[in-house]
Amino acid sequence: MHGLVNKAIQAFVIGAHGPDAWDAVATQAGVTPDGIEAFAQYDDALTERLLSAAMAHLNTSRDAILEDTGAFLVSGPSSEALRRLLRFGGQDFRDFLFSLDDLRDRARLAVDDLDLPVLHLHSAGPNSFVLDCGWTIPGCAALVVGVLRAMADDYGVLAMMDFSDTRPDAIEITLFDDAHSAGREFELAVVR
Repeated sequence: MHGLVNKAIQAFVIGAHGPDAWDAVATQAGVTPDGIEAFAQYDDALTERLLSAAMAHLNTSRDAILEDTGAFLVSGPSSEALRRLLRFGGQDFRDFLFSLDDLRDRARLAVDDLDLPVLHLHSAGPNSFVLDCGWTIPGCAALVVGVLRAMADDYGVLAMMDFSDTRPDAIEITLFDDAHSAGREFELAVVR
């Protein structure tokens, strides 16, 4: 697993629960508290140990850890670069959803060895979609749900994302209001 994924778990734990929580998680997972090298490659087993340790220390489920990590990736204090990268996927949330099929390849333009989930969006009606997710980490749909919820807020959209009852690692998305709120400011070029 790419270090950026493990670094995201580290950033979430520190940002949401503090450095002492990270020290406990890291120690339990067998990682030095200094943390993860963002651009190193790690065995998937380390990611599993980090998730297990976070679940135990924070007394929460795997899906909750992954979903909160996904939301933190987009809305956390140091998330502006990723948020901008994702916003390039579309002028509105619908465009963004349709761009998810290409997200993995677009991310590899920036970091060629980054392994993100494989995403495939299917229309299920005028305002309904199903997003299939596949990755080396089981339950990756929870991470993607966190990202989608944060991005819906970013775009100002009222939407519901839920795990599919009939398809493993699939997310059912329903858009209720494309202009529910103003959303966050976004411009293609940063003018200083």
